[in-house]
Amino acid sequence: GDLVFSESLCEGLQKKFFQQKCELGRFGRRNMNRRLNLDIPQNSTFLLPRDVLAATDHLIGMKFGTGVLDDDDMNHLKNKRIRSVADLLQDQFGLALGRLQHAVQKTIRRVFIRQSKLTPQTLVTPTSTSILLITTYETFFGTYPLSQVFDQTKPLTQTVHGRKVSCLGPGGLTGRTASFRSRDIHPSHYGRICPIDTSEGINVLNGSLAIHVRIDHWWGSVESPFYEISKKAKQKKERQVVYLLPNRDEYYMIAAGNSLSLNRGIQEEHVVPARYHQEFLTIAWEQIHVRSIFPFQYFSIGGSLIPFIEHNDANRALMSSNMQCQAVSLSRSEKCIVGTGLERQTALDLRVFVIAEREGKIISTDSHKILLSSSGKTISIPLVTHRRSNKNTCMHQKPRVPWGKSIKKGQILAEGAATVGGELALGKNILVAYMPWEGYNFEEAVLISERLVYEDIYTSFHIQKYEIQTDTTSQGSAEKITKEIPNLEEHLLRNLDRNGVVKLGSWVETGDILVGKLTPQIASESSYIAEAGLLRAI
Repeated sequence: GDLVFSESLCEGLQKKFFQQKCELGRFGRRNMNRRLNLDIPQNSTFLLPRDVLAATDHLIGMKFGTGVLDDDDMNHLKNKRIRSVADLLQDQFGLALGRLQHAVQKTIRRVFIRQSKLTPQTLVTPTSTSILLITTYETFFGTYPLSQVFDQTKPLTQTVHGRKVSCLGPGGLTGRTASFRSRDIHPSHYGRICPIDTSEGINVLNGSLAIHVRIDHWWGSVESPFYEISKKAKQKKERQVVYLLPNRDEYYMIAAGNSLSLNRGIQEEHVVPARYHQEFLTIAWEQIHVRSIFPFQYFSIGGSLIPFIEHNDANRALMSSNMQCQAVSLSRSEKCIVGTGLERQTALDLRVFVIAEREGKIISTDSHKILLSSSGKTISIPLVTHRRSNKNTCMHQKPRVPWGKSIKKGQILAEGAATVGGELALGKNILVAYMPWEGYNFEEAVLISERLVYEDIYTSFHIQKYEIQTDTTSQGSAEKITKEIPNLEEHLLRNLDRNGVVKLGSWVETGDILVGKLTPQIASESSYIAEAGLLRAI
């Protein structure tokens, strides 16, 4: 029979869906309006009765064949968005406010039970509020599935780690139940997610952003740049670079060219390869709408630094990209002979240089600071000197401007780790031969020259921090730091000073003692006399 909407049913729907608790968000509201053909304002981010009615009407139309069944692709980037760290922190802040609301309600109930006086100070105290916020954020940074320690092996690793995106975590996929289609490369990733620099194994759902993408601050969509070459753009004197959303580039004929600008004197080929509706085809040049702006815009930072990547196997390129991040900064870096041309721009984007903010003259330079005279003022520019990273590598800046030199705004004053001459320098230029050598490099064995070891060609600095604590034993005796350690050879204690701490500048090797700590030994029960044992028991 006909459905009878009773008052209880209406109240139940109103209570469950329409009390501004079911929040869609900006992204959900946009998708809801697009799918159900609604015109609800974007600032209405909660579920409305109109949405439920439109969804019900759409499902009824699909049931009886009057509606349009769209083939939604959940792996398409138009159905995904980037959740930034700010979004996650905002969610945690809302969680903390919810806990504060629960605590206030609990306090009100307790006050009414005791029939005591209710004041705003008793409801919310600064101490309780700060404890709730601190506890929530500490839990988020410590136990959240996507919370990781920032990788500071070298500046390149920091940038690569910061540009990682993941489909895992709360609200996303799981590594064990994700389908093969979710793990595969989607055509919408073209120019947005690097197809080379991806994780391996169960972590394949993690990827890296391409070098020229832009994250839309409002919707969180990944936009890719293209150079417009339509008739309207040709009439304009300035070049026009457009950023296309994942759902917009399907309607454009995108040429796979590599030129940023066109020379009118050169006759373009009549037929060019292009991409249209996620398919590759060959069409006439007059039908092209936009074209690529850079040959490496489809790869990440790590992939764009591999020379001749277009001639390499994908697995080899993946290993090369990961090995670049695993390499540590050398004590004496060297420019690469064969590169891709992005080494200088990559080094500038890593922000390891000290750049002059104004023109002037160098007064003095040392390992700690640079003094710059500009417009009658003396500016002191501090440098990072042998700072330990969280990966125990050395972070150090070296001045590159001599005393008394006049500099201009934007000039490099000091270089950081893994940079030489304003360019990125990750390794050394060595001679490699693929040949047998008296059987020493049989199968997978590698034969290296002793110069690599004795001439410190691949030597790097690492800084480690050691901590030791002194406590009080159960007998009341305190541990102490001292050089007088019994039953040890004098050779092992040669680097300790009179206080029992290693001397500054000492050369230590494996097994050497850095700090001497003496713990009082607890005597055995048999060594006590009967009276002493009775007193200890009391």
